[in-house]
Amino acid sequence: MHTEEHSVPAAAAGTWTLGDLPVRRIGLGAMRLPQTGAAFDPAAAPRDRDQALHVLRRAVELGVNHIDTAAFYFSATRSANELINRALSPYRDDLVVVTKVGPGRDPSGSWTAHAATPAELRGQVEENLRQLGRDHLDVVNLRILGDAPIAERFGALAELRQQGLIRHLGLSNIRAHHLDEAEAIAPVVCVQNLFGLGATTPEQEALLRTCGERGVAFVPFYSIAGSGRERGGGLPEHDSLRELAQSRGVSTAQLRIAWTLHQGPHVLAIPGTGDPAHLDANVAAAGLRLSPPELAVLESAHRAGAR
Repeated sequence: MHTEEHSVPAAAAGTWTLGDLPVRRIGLGAMRLPQTGAAFDPAAAPRDRDQALHVLRRAVELGVNHIDTAAFYFSATRSANELINRALSPYRDDLVVVTKVGPGRDPSGSWTAHAATPAELRGQVEENLRQLGRDHLDVVNLRILGDAPIAERFGALAELRQQGLIRHLGLSNIRAHHLDEAEAIAPVVCVQNLFGLGATTPEQEALLRTCGERGVAFVPFYSIAGSGRERGGGLPEHDSLRELAQSRGVSTAQLRIAWTLHQGPHVLAIPGTGDPAHLDANVAAAGLRLSPPELAVLESAHRAGAR
C-alpha cells in the first residue's frame, strides 16, 4: 500500500535521489535493532524480536523508505538484515535498503584486523543478498578503514555493479581524496561519514559541501549520539541545547536531527533506534523548522563542541 505524501511524517523532510532511487531525507539506521545498549557490545542483551520487527514496520508506515544496514550489524541472537527481511519482505517498490561492506566480524562478534580483499568484498555482498532475500542490492557503501588507496576494492564493487548485483555505489568513513579516487572508477551516489552537532571537523564540513556541489548525498552517522558513537546519545547535553529543546517542547535528539537536515538538501539523516517511541520522535523531527535565532544558538553549541 502506498501512502500519500502529505499524510506521512517522513515526507516533511523532503526527498533526495540516490542515483535513480528517490528517498525521503529522514531514514532509519538498523545498527541498534539487534541489541539493547551499546552497539557491538557482546554483553548487550538481544532486543525483543517482536519489538524490532514492529519498529521496522512502523518506520515504513511513517513514510521512511531509506533503511541503512550491514551484515556486520548483529548480536548473539539477532541480525539486522534478517530482521529487515522478516519484517519487510516482500519489499515495497519504493523502499531503498542501503548496506555497507569492508569491515568483517567473525561469528563470535570479533572484528577482523584487515580491510576486506576484493574476493572478500564479493563474499560480503553475497552475504547481504542472502540475509536480505534480494537478488540485487540497492546501494552498497564501501566502508574505509584508514587512509589507504581504495581503487582495487572500489573497482571490485564496480564490477559487481556491472554484473547487476549492485545498483548504486557509495562510500563510508572516508577522507576527501577517497571520493575523487572512487569517482574516477564509477559513480558515487552517497558518502556516509561521522557528522553531528558538536561532533565533526573542518575537513568533514568541507566534504559535506563538496558532496552538495557534486550532487552526492551526504549521510551522517551518529548524528544524535555525536561523540557518544556506539554508546548512544545518553551523555549530558550542552546547556543551550537543553534550554532550546525545553522552550520548543521537543527533545535534544529532535533538535540534533533538525539541525542535521538543515545542513543542505543533499544531507540525509538515518538516526538508529530499536525503540518505538524514539522512532516516532525521530521521524517527527522531519517537520521541525528552526528559526534563524534558533539556528544561531545551535551553531554556537556546535562550535563549542555541544558536549
